[in-house]
Amino acid sequence: MAPRSLSSLNRAIVNCRRCPRLVAWRERVALEKRACFREEAYWGKPVPGFGDPLARLLVVGLAPAAHGGNRTGRVFTGDRSGQWLYRALYKAGFANQPDSTCRQDGLRLKDCYITACVRCAPPANRPTPLERDTCLEFLVQELLLLRKLRIIVCLGSFAWLGVRLALARANPAWQLKGRFAHGVESTAGGFRVLGSYHPSQQNTFTGRLTELMLDNVFLRALALLNTPES
Repeated sequence: MAPRSLSSLNRAIVNCRRCPRLVAWRERVALEKRACFREEAYWGKPVPGFGDPLARLLVVGLAPAAHGGNRTGRVFTGDRSGQWLYRALYKAGFANQPDSTCRQDGLRLKDCYITACVRCAPPANRPTPLERDTCLEFLVQELLLLRKLRIIVCLGSFAWLGVRLALARANPAWQLKGRFAHGVESTAGGFRVLGSYHPSQQNTFTGRLTELMLDNVFLRALALLNTPES
């Protein structure tokens, strides 16, 4: 039975144990821990979406980081990728603060909801296609439950493909066309879909993604939201 609310969906996400490899990895990391976090209790479970249930903007990433979301229990929280993402959201007015360190840090999102294609931290940050497809139903339900959704920002090519598959599964008429690229824009049904390089260290440390590039994606999303629907 499909969940009737985001809160009931998130409870289902947290209790999921469908992918044996991911369950084993997320729980192993939560037990072994990173030395600098050894005094912390790791979340060690699937990470649900987070944000405003009336959001018109949805941000989709790849999966929780082993010592980020898998530790803190909140998507893009406690790692360098999250530092970049929430700073950009704050500048565009979608967040009340630029930092995201833990679930109790007072962060609130306005008109924005953040999620991922895969909800468990994968080994080497690489989920398999089967793991992605198994987890995809959660993203499908988010697309259906976010009633005011207009804009989707995909962080990376994995998220772009995941969103394409989820949209088509949610409604066969919602066909996302075009290839992923930073700054690309496309449509699917009544949604506008934007692409951005993922704010991973691989991209930010090499300069492939700069702070200005990421800021511009969310400023573009804001401009689109401020444009009356036709």
